[in-house]
Amino acid sequence: MSWPPLVSPFDAALRLAVGDVLAHYTPFAIIAAGSVLRGQGGPTSDIDLYVLHHAPYRQRLQRRYEGVPFEIFINPPQQVHRYFEDEHAAARPITAHILTTGFVVLDRDPVVEALRTEAAVWLAKPPAPSEDVLLWRRYLIADELDNARDIVDTDAACASLILGSAVSHLVEYAFLAHNQHLPRQKESLSALDALDPVAAATARAFYAAVDVDRRMNLATTLATQLTGAITFFEWDSAQLPV
Repeated sequence: MSWPPLVSPFDAALRLAVGDVLAHYTPFAIIAAGSVLRGQGGPTSDIDLYVLHHAPYRQRLQRRYEGVPFEIFINPPQQVHRYFEDEHAAARPITAHILTTGFVVLDRDPVVEALRTEAAVWLAKPPAPSEDVLLWRRYLIADELDNARDIVDTDAACASLILGSAVSHLVEYAFLAHNQHLPRQKESLSALDALDPVAAATARAFYAAVDVDRRMNLATTLATQLTGAITFFEWDSAQLPV
C-alpha cells in the first residue's frame, strides 16, 4: 500500500480506517479522497474511502477514526459502472470525482486502473441536458414561484420555504444551462460567482434577506435572469414511448 503525504491526525485516522476495512472485508482496492487530503476543507470535512471488492453487494458506512469523520463506500466494479452513468445523468459525478482525484492506498487488481481511467472520462464529459429536461426544470421553478405567491400573505414562513427551494433549483439550472456539472453544495455560490456574477449577487442577496416580500422579489428577479419564466406558461413535452 502507498500513503498520501499526510500529517496527524489524518495519517493515523486513515491507517485505522483502512485497517478496519481490511479486518472486515476482502477488498482489492481502497481509494482515499476528500478536500482535507488535498490540504483544503473545513473543520467538519470528512474523508471519503472508496472500497472495491468482488462480492455481489454494496454498502455504505459512516465512521469516525481519531475524531475524523469517514464516509466509506463499498462496491463491486459493476455497481461503479452504474454510478458513472446515473450520476452523469444527474450532473453530479461524485463517484467519478472520487476515483479520479483520490489517492490509491491499496491496489490488487488491474481493474482499479481501468476504473480510474473510465472515471476520468466521465468526469470530463459535460452533462448535456436535453432541451426538454431544461424546459421541465424551468416549468417546475415557475410553479414553485406561483405556489409561494399563493400563500405569501397567509403563511409567510411556508412561502419562504418554497422560495428557498425555487432559488436552489435556479442555481442548479444556471450550471445545467451552461452544460456544467453541479458543484458541491458548499461551493455552489462561489462557483456561481465565477459562472454568472450578476445572478450570483442576486442569489446571495436572497439568502441574506429576511423579509419574505424581499425574498419574493429577489427570487423573481433571479428567475428572470436565469430562465425568463416567473409564472405558469404553456408548453408541450416530447412524446416519450411507454
